[in-house]
Amino acid sequence: MSEHPEPLGPVPLREIRSAADRIRRYAVRTPLIRLQTDALPAKVWLKLENLQPIGSFKIRGAANALLQIDRERLKAGVYTASAGNMAQGVGWMARALGVPFSVIVPDHAPQTKLDAISRLGGAVIPRPFDEWWRVLQEHGDPELEGEFVHPVSDARVIAGNGTIGLEILEDLPHVDTIVVPFGGGGLSGGIASGVRTLAPDVRVFAAEVETAAPLRAAFDAGEPVEVEYTATFVDGIGSRAVLPEMWPLVHELLAGSLVVSIEKVAAAIRTLVERNRVIAEGAGAAPVAAAIDGLSGDGHVVCVVSGGNLDIARLRTILEGHTP
Repeated sequence: MSEHPEPLGPVPLREIRSAADRIRRYAVRTPLIRLQTDALPAKVWLKLENLQPIGSFKIRGAANALLQIDRERLKAGVYTASAGNMAQGVGWMARALGVPFSVIVPDHAPQTKLDAISRLGGAVIPRPFDEWWRVLQEHGDPELEGEFVHPVSDARVIAGNGTIGLEILEDLPHVDTIVVPFGGGGLSGGIASGVRTLAPDVRVFAAEVETAAPLRAAFDAGEPVEVEYTATFVDGIGSRAVLPEMWPLVHELLAGSLVVSIEKVAAAIRTLVERNRVIAEGAGAAPVAAAIDGLSGDGHVVCVVSGGNLDIARLRTILEGHTP
């Protein structure tokens, strides 16, 4: 646990390639498919991380992190702080390795994700949002035993996430732009680390929602600043501020932040279901909303559909033409 974590820089390509080998038994090599809709400003492709065993990309970073922790240290268990998807990633791996795990969750975490944690055998520890956010800032909770796996600012997690970028470049070498949901920068920073080394002309953008867009505010101010945060059905991204240790990484590697409304995210979810038969959660649909809106430019654009863990009731509301 640390109150002043060291700033993080780009992850070396060798670490991402090592992660790809390490996690092969646990993470799926997800497909890249075209978005089947008309009159778009770009050729839009979907990287379907919602097809991972836990319904989210988080299994990649969780697997890479836990597989590098000494087994003796794991005996006391592991824990993380997550709205749900990282919790499932850590939980999936903890169960595979036979170690106990617990999860500190914000009080607005969706029931679908809480139920998934329980199915994996994890202990759920709810906290008010500000207290949950403090655990992320301080990299742990002194009241809990075991190894803390940070969902964002852990180089092992970022390297695992970066394997997505390698797969995109292998499947679509002529990609022009990659749009990635921005929760804390671990996914976008990992993807951009590998892409910059292998294909430096490819732009990597973050996708945020208007109700919580700390990266856009940080780019505008030239440093992390606190923003107003409003909880919505888009629960997998958004926070009050960019973590200070993540700012050097995302500031150096990302081309910018594409901000969309929650209404456009809901519309993107409907489009994905109707045209591709793909179910995305709000975070996973945010890049698609940005691409449909023309914010990501033309050419070949890949949208990382980061997860598909959307409450059925919310999905029903969205498919009926409303925004939860």
